[in-house]
Amino acid sequence: MTDAATPSVEGGGYSLPSPYLLFLGDNTEPGFAKTAFGLRDWAGDRCLGEHALPAATVSTGLERMTPAAAAARGARSMVIGVANQGGVIPPSWMPELLAGIAAGLDLVAGMHTRLATIAPLREAAAARGTRLIDLRVPLSGLPIATGRRRTGRRLLTVGTDCALGKKYTALAIARGLSARGVDATFRASGQTGIMIAGEGIAIDAVVADFATGAVELLSPDAAPDHLDVIEGQGSLFHPAYAPVSLALLHGSQPDLFVVCDQPGRSGILGTAGYPVPSIDAVIEQTILLGRLTNPAIRCAGISLNTDGMEGTAAADLIAATGKRLGLPAADPIRGGAAFERLLDACQR
Repeated sequence: MTDAATPSVEGGGYSLPSPYLLFLGDNTEPGFAKTAFGLRDWAGDRCLGEHALPAATVSTGLERMTPAAAAARGARSMVIGVANQGGVIPPSWMPELLAGIAAGLDLVAGMHTRLATIAPLREAAAARGTRLIDLRVPLSGLPIATGRRRTGRRLLTVGTDCALGKKYTALAIARGLSARGVDATFRASGQTGIMIAGEGIAIDAVVADFATGAVELLSPDAAPDHLDVIEGQGSLFHPAYAPVSLALLHGSQPDLFVVCDQPGRSGILGTAGYPVPSIDAVIEQTILLGRLTNPAIRCAGISLNTDGMEGTAAADLIAATGKRLGLPAADPIRGGAAFERLLDACQR
């Protein structure tokens, strides 16, 4: 059987069967495994292990196991943990996906290629009685954006590139503020965020004319002191994904934004010949474009993904970046006093 698992326009949620076996395919690029890493880091209690083809060089560090072994240990679904360019399901994955179905696991995907459209998977799932759950399915009945200002406050994470920490930053800020007693909600705009939060809208699956309207629905009217922390997508400087980023910016009408960057990344991921823009350029462009729907938009601070850096070097870079820009800077995963200062800025 198949299940699109699509939320209603009114904001329904998802019910995904766990524990999960994370499928990494034949992936060799860590940036394209952000779904697997996101689930490991933010929903680790629901992740049992990982499964990959021999060619894969990326690992979440979870125990490797076959679909049959995972099912025997209680797994209920195999989640495709790869978010590759174009969201495609290559033929090389088919034997392993079929093995997951044969083991009695539901398949969960956030790809543009829908599981339910692949005949061998559809037929195998129907015969075995398992589900094919596609998350990247566009909603029907979406309105055109109105541009109307909504009550409540909003914060959007934006990036110098894709796959460098916008989701992690939004989750960390929402959880950090909630721990302080602030009424804050994480709003998921991509498949991994939806898997973590249990609700949201995959904005890059929405027809362009309705994308900004979908973002307005994602963050509706709220109490004056409520803060929606909205997961950003792509980058305004990405030659392929900028339209999604712009729809999120105009639709969310953010009062605040946090710029996310990965020090040391020189080129736009998956797009040769395009350099990563400076943080300064992202701040300038975000304010310039964001003023269309919120003239008071401002930058609250900087989030740096310092994964792989030694602690002292990371701390020095964070401090230098904040001093240069005159804004609080932090790595939300490292936390500490720098992140507390970023949270302070997000409350103002």
